[in-house]
Amino acid sequence: MAVTDAARGGTATAIAILKQRFGERVQTGEAIRRQHANTVTWLPNEPPDAVVWPTSTDDVREIVELARTHRVPIVPFGAGTSLEGHVNAPYGGLSIDFAQMDNILTVNERDLDCVVQPGVSRRKLNDYLRDLGLFFPVDPGAEEATIGGMAATRASGTTAVRYGTMRENVLNITAVMADGSLVRTAQRARKSSAGYDLTRLMVGSEGTLGVITELTVRLYGIPEVTLAAVCPFVTIEGACNSVIQAIQLGLGLARMELLDEVQVHAINVHSKLGLEERPMLFLEFHGTEVGARDQVKLFEEIARSEGAIRFDWAEKEEDRRRLWKARHDAYWAAKTTWPGRNGIATDVCVPISRLAECVLETQEDIKRSGIVAPIVGHVGDGNFHSTPMVDPDNPKDIEAVKGFLERLAARALAMEGTCTGEHGVGQGKRKYLKAEHGAGVSVMRSIKAALDPLNIMNPGKTIPDL
Repeated sequence: MAVTDAARGGTATAIAILKQRFGERVQTGEAIRRQHANTVTWLPNEPPDAVVWPTSTDDVREIVELARTHRVPIVPFGAGTSLEGHVNAPYGGLSIDFAQMDNILTVNERDLDCVVQPGVSRRKLNDYLRDLGLFFPVDPGAEEATIGGMAATRASGTTAVRYGTMRENVLNITAVMADGSLVRTAQRARKSSAGYDLTRLMVGSEGTLGVITELTVRLYGIPEVTLAAVCPFVTIEGACNSVIQAIQLGLGLARMELLDEVQVHAINVHSKLGLEERPMLFLEFHGTEVGARDQVKLFEEIARSEGAIRFDWAEKEEDRRRLWKARHDAYWAAKTTWPGRNGIATDVCVPISRLAECVLETQEDIKRSGIVAPIVGHVGDGNFHSTPMVDPDNPKDIEAVKGFLERLAARALAMEGTCTGEHGVGQGKRKYLKAEHGAGVSVMRSIKAALDPLNIMNPGKTIPDL
């Protein structure tokens, strides 16, 4: 999609109509527009021409129909926590901010599901559910992340090993398609063999096929007991092998997070936890009083046989919260530890049998490249993150990190993995899709062309250019 004079004229007309219709819920100030194209990568900030705040599905349909008429690009916006340039507007257009569509519409306690608008944050949803003894488990590490944005990027996070990702936890979606039609992808039944799986098509589509306006998601009962621990190891291999054995035995681990010694150092600097700076697992068990403690004992036996140095348990809720807050603050810990540098968050995912190999090769690559890049991973599903810390004023540093990122993606693909386990594609990883999916990219292009022939739905994202 090229930005022509005719397209700019159409955008100006659409914005004028939107201002008449929505008043102050349409803004064109530069600061607001740039805020809605925020990115923590080195991708440039590419702001939309205007930001509009709908309050209902009908508002969204009206915006989409206007955009289609005037061929104006649309970029959905949740909380702006995505990491691969998903909310950038490379062709201008309209950013649709769902901050005012943040209602929890229905909670079906007996069916363990609820219906929400896309702007509901995971924090707000779980605060609402707590008194009902329920919770929504998908935890990408950002409390303000919205349910709509999490679905659009197929988010997962620390609890995926037990509860799955957004792919498993979204039952149905209501979306406004590029032609203005309203589609509901499924009913509330837990399974169906009726037709194509439109829900899975929309989950992970990153706003390129339609705009999500409602979601039905799975809920779970709050576990009777939650036990957490940190467990330092002599080696990365020992930590990974412990995880593989635990999964093979079916232990009830809800979270298994690997931190390398560089990341542990950063957490100590930032959160003052005083952890031993070794490869380390952060663990959490959910279950009954007896069951959880039995599984803890089994895991401890496995871990010690693989070189665990010790276990430090946190049973009090405040201690667990402090522990997991430190884990979730890993990015900010790196920023604190290496001030003046920008963190470039990236992730890959490989079969768990090759996780230790991939992490070790990546650590060697980091050393050879002469860069700083802490590693943290959701080891239960083979997903790990690296955050190279870049001096933005040093061209050699930037080139070294770019080369590292290219090799990291290639390494994961060579191990039958993926270039992104949970960050999504956005702008940043489009170039890897051909290597990962081959002819499947042509199928994706065909779907995109069929559902969005004018290419107004978040153009320049996910699908590589021809």
